[in-house]
Amino acid sequence: MRILTTAALLLSLACPALAAEVKSISAPEALAALKKGEVVLVDIRQPEEWKQTGVPDGARLIPMRHPEGGAGFVRDLLAATKGDRNAPVALICRTGNRSGATARALSDAGFTHVLDVSEGMAGSGAGPGWVKRELPMTRCPVC
Repeated sequence: MRILTTAALLLSLACPALAAEVKSISAPEALAALKKGEVVLVDIRQPEEWKQTGVPDGARLIPMRHPEGGAGFVRDLLAATKGDRNAPVALICRTGNRSGATARALSDAGFTHVLDVSEGMAGSGAGPGWVKRELPMTRCPVC
């Protein structure tokens, strides 16, 4: 057991992105947590994607490729969490790739409770996605 612990520590120092542990949740789990006020759901897709499909009802819209770069993304995310890096945040994108990578980066940057809606809006190997599950959607309010 001691060898595994040392190996894990060395791996985390060599590859910090791999050290960040991010929990994946399904779209229905994200919706349930959002309805209970237990999570801030953030759609990190681009405005053209929001326009194409609509957005999850109640989601905050903060594009991962923020017009002001990473600093703008973090600023807007902190505004959504009222400055609390410990607030539960669930990220959703089209298929879970961008949300997973962004969740790990935010975890590495000091956000302590970041969740990845790994099936995304359109579905992936993790599940059919928000749209196919017919979960509540709204038209993009900023598109």
